[in-house]
Amino acid sequence: MDTSSLKKNIDTIFSKTATTSEKLQQTCDFLKSEISYYDWVGFYFKNGDKNELKLAQFAGEPTEHVIIPFGKGICGQVAVSNKNLVVQDVSSEENYISCGWKVKSEIVIPIFVNKKNIG
Repeated sequence: MDTSSLKKNIDTIFSKTATTSEKLQQTCDFLKSEISYYDWVGFYFKNGDKNELKLAQFAGEPTEHVIIPFGKGICGQVAVSNKNLVVQDVSSEENYISCGWKVKSEIVIPIFVNKKNIG
């Protein structure tokens, strides 16, 4: 499935009447099911006023990494840098936190609301 089809399907998910949590879960489930090489898809959001991320919705095996401090791991680095990060080989990253033993690469994209990084 090409990216324009993926985006169209995700737009459809977000146009439905459902809670934000339900929409995020449907997005995780959709991406994991449609992209065969995705083993784990999830959302981490800023945990209140703390400098850490908290796991929200995800699709894949459960992880013990429910809280990730800013700066730690790929997600924590993106929380500080506010920039997309693609890591082709997670084993080459000294600061990597594994959410699943099958994960070999990772894509992390920050989420902004009103120019503020929220996840």
